[in-house]
Amino acid sequence: MPRMPRPGSFLRFYVLLGLTLCVVFLISLGGRTFIEQVRQEAFREELASLPMTLMTRQLATLSPQARAARLDGFARQFGMQLSLVPVSDATLGYFERARLKRGGVIIENNPWQLRQRIPDGPFEQGTLLSASFLGWSERQWQGSVAVLGEWLSQMPDTARAELLSELRLTGWPLALLSTLPEDLTEAQRQQLARGGVVTRLVTEQLTLSFLYRIPGSDQWLKAGPLHRHDTLPIGLHVALLIGVMAVLSLIIYLIMRSIEARMARLEQAATRIASGRLETRVRVESGDFLGRLGLAFNAMASQVQTLLKGQQEMIRAVSHELRTPVARIRFAVQMVEDMTEEPAIRRQLQGIDADIAELDDLVDEILTYARLGGGPDHGDPLEMVPVDCCAMAHRVIDALTPLHESLTLRLEADQEVELMAEPRYLQRALQNLVSNACRYGRTQVVIRLWDEPHLVRIDVEDDGPGVPLESRGDIFKPFARLDDSRTRSSGGYGLGLSIVHKVMSSHGGSVTVDESLGLGGARFTLLIPRHESPV
Repeated sequence: MPRMPRPGSFLRFYVLLGLTLCVVFLISLGGRTFIEQVRQEAFREELASLPMTLMTRQLATLSPQARAARLDGFARQFGMQLSLVPVSDATLGYFERARLKRGGVIIENNPWQLRQRIPDGPFEQGTLLSASFLGWSERQWQGSVAVLGEWLSQMPDTARAELLSELRLTGWPLALLSTLPEDLTEAQRQQLARGGVVTRLVTEQLTLSFLYRIPGSDQWLKAGPLHRHDTLPIGLHVALLIGVMAVLSLIIYLIMRSIEARMARLEQAATRIASGRLETRVRVESGDFLGRLGLAFNAMASQVQTLLKGQQEMIRAVSHELRTPVARIRFAVQMVEDMTEEPAIRRQLQGIDADIAELDDLVDEILTYARLGGGPDHGDPLEMVPVDCCAMAHRVIDALTPLHESLTLRLEADQEVELMAEPRYLQRALQNLVSNACRYGRTQVVIRLWDEPHLVRIDVEDDGPGVPLESRGDIFKPFARLDDSRTRSSGGYGLGLSIVHKVMSSHGGSVTVDESLGLGGARFTLLIPRHESPV
């Protein structure tokens, strides 16, 4: 079973995570910019709402003829160019009309231009107050406080409180004081007595507030302080965002490292089970989704182990039980053969005896496959002893040469090769490969031994038709057969290469097939790792 491309997969994940964090950073930076624009717009509306609301509320109580004279007074007081524009003549968008209907102020800067509807009737028949000026100064704020103070002087006390409550909705803090603050200087007190507006700096908030004595009253009007809601500089915002992203990246990296380590253990367990170590289980450390996955994986492994164990026991039992009736049939055939001298009957009996021998060989193959089917940790334990590979190859050649006299079988090895292995199974694997090569080879079969530092390599090559590329992954499956020249007519039961594969798995090695460059047929390669000699 091929291993999953874990490093590449997680590398792609980390790249994607980095791109995601960059996108989040850009979105956060864009969100910060948008929020700043909204806050600046809200602050500008707070600045403009008090003077514009004062003018529109007072103009709404006047007749059209009196509005012009009052408009001139406002213009001098506020230092603005004021004009009245019918709503029907103004070019307004959907959001601007909605804001005006709510009583809001439309603000444009560079230069400053303010517009607010006079609340004197239906919207479409109404009038807009338009004010334009170069920039904000104390003149607009002091004029607002003076206009409001003069308006309050014309009202009773109960009406004053109600008007201030309505005007506070514009965002300006407004209050009536019965006593003056103690920290006023003598010059400021004299300015208030003369009917002027005093501007005070609020040190804690670095903003301004205004005081004005209501004419004909012992009360003072306090306006402000109006908070600017200053935010951090853009450079500091960027640094903070980068810091937050770095901490977030570190946290995500640590979480993913933990998940990656646990997934790697799960992958390792799946690989061990695929290699035949069915007793492998995953250590469950928590009850999260990976813990539940580990529990499900262990349950699946236990079920697979139970099913395979039952299957192997059944195959062994059936194979052993088959030997008794096969022996009886062979004994009966031999008795019949001894009782008759007719050539036709003896030929039939010889054919039956050949079929019985083939069946007996098949049972032997099945038993061997069953003994190896549980992997290196199941079935018969392997007794590792030093094996002389050259001598083993010569024994295989000596055993098969009489059966294939038309073929040349030879061994090519530069030196003596020895390794720790189970000699009976390793020779069985090599003999199966050489038998397979003899079955399909035309003139010669070559065994090559390669002594490498950490493993021993054995190549078995023939000059036959070879194995098609698309079939090379299937020929090691039990009872697998090819559709071309390597068919059942060539002999075999479809278990020989499967037994080779099992023997190699039990030794921790592998078997592969490709094309022989020298002979043009198939080349089967056994890779057997070296093991430490037992003490």
